[in-house]
Amino acid sequence: MTDARRTPWPALLRRLGPRTLRGRLSLVALITATLLMLVLTVAFNAVVQRRLQHQADDELRTRAAAVATTVDTSGTTVRVLETSHDELLDANVWIYAGRHLLEAPPAAGPLTRVADALAADGGHRCLTTRAHGPYLLCSHPLPGGRSEATVVTALDLSPYRSSAGTLLLGSLALDAVMLACTYGLTRLAVGRALRPVRTMTDQATQWSAVGSEERFGSMRHPVELARLGTSLDALLDRIRTVLRHERRLTGELSHELRTPLSRIIAELDWWQTRPRTADQTRASHQVIADAAESMRTICDTLLDDARDGTLTAPGTAEVLPTLRHLTETPGAKGHLTLTADGPPLVAGVPPALLERIVSPLIANACRYARTRVTVRAERAPDGVRVEVVDDGPGVPASFTGQLFEPGRRADPGDGHGGAGLGLALARRLARSAGGEVTYDPGHTGGARFVVSLPAG
Repeated sequence: MTDARRTPWPALLRRLGPRTLRGRLSLVALITATLLMLVLTVAFNAVVQRRLQHQADDELRTRAAAVATTVDTSGTTVRVLETSHDELLDANVWIYAGRHLLEAPPAAGPLTRVADALAADGGHRCLTTRAHGPYLLCSHPLPGGRSEATVVTALDLSPYRSSAGTLLLGSLALDAVMLACTYGLTRLAVGRALRPVRTMTDQATQWSAVGSEERFGSMRHPVELARLGTSLDALLDRIRTVLRHERRLTGELSHELRTPLSRIIAELDWWQTRPRTADQTRASHQVIADAAESMRTICDTLLDDARDGTLTAPGTAEVLPTLRHLTETPGAKGHLTLTADGPPLVAGVPPALLERIVSPLIANACRYARTRVTVRAERAPDGVRVEVVDDGPGVPASFTGQLFEPGRRADPGDGHGGAGLGLALARRLARSAGGEVTYDPGHTGGARFVVSLPAG
């Protein structure tokens, strides 16, 4: 059995049908117009046939009435009168007295037999025959006294049927022209109607690839296309948001992984440039392992936060040990001091998240401090507060409004490294845990950042 036989008819029709919306709409319009034209053509030709039939009947009745004026039935016998219209008797007319044929047209043998049958049956009857071509014969009883007379008239139907056939061919030709025009105009109209949709699709594809600010809401479109433009604008906004989040996550991962990766590279370079004892080798391995573990923790923390922007793994962390661990990293300067006020504090966030929140602030303070960076932890009415204070130049007043925007730096050419992502990352992670990171503009003699976190 072939594949065509196994394929269901609906699936086969779908496979053979047009694949474009323009083609499908044009095909639907063509089928609809075909059905409509078929109904109209059948109705029109039925009306024409009926009209021609009435004309033929009227012609026969008129001829029979004219012949009746030449027949006298008032006496005991039927007489055919001589008139000036004797040519009527030669035009397919038969006159009977009872069943006796009085007058008949010349050379009408087969038609005469049909006329005899009609006269014998009596009454008013009509019969169509194909003797000598299509003919319609009708019998017309004549009123009279004591004599019975019947007039049978015949009419050649060839002209009528020829007219009907011509009208049928003309209507079919007109139908073909109308269907061709319908299909062509439908394709043209649908193509013009779908042209803005194709343009909008191309623009949406182009804008989504580059994250453009262009939108369809500012363009004038019909109501249907305006609704489509609104949907595409919402989709473009979501794509732009996803791209922005992707770029932000990439930048944050690069920013946070740079420090442990630098430690690994520095340790490997030092280990390869000079002979090392077994203890030093083990120490280098431990430093590399700690840095690699830190990288994994950074990746897990940022990826977990990027999934939905909220803390997915709640936990608690002892604040002071975490701060001490951050100040003892090789990237911190030797003059960094740590001051803790109050009893031991516990924050309501995991240790890894606490490190990711505070470490950008410490790294930023170490980058700009002159001689001292102080990290202070204390209890707050609504949780735990950590302050990071340095004695650097501080933040320019004109830049405080942009301080926590990703990728923004007060002076990119100040000779300090950094991509401007650390403060934005610290605030975002703190907010994901229900906390906040703020800058104190009233502090003088440096910069002061405050981290507020829920208590554990």
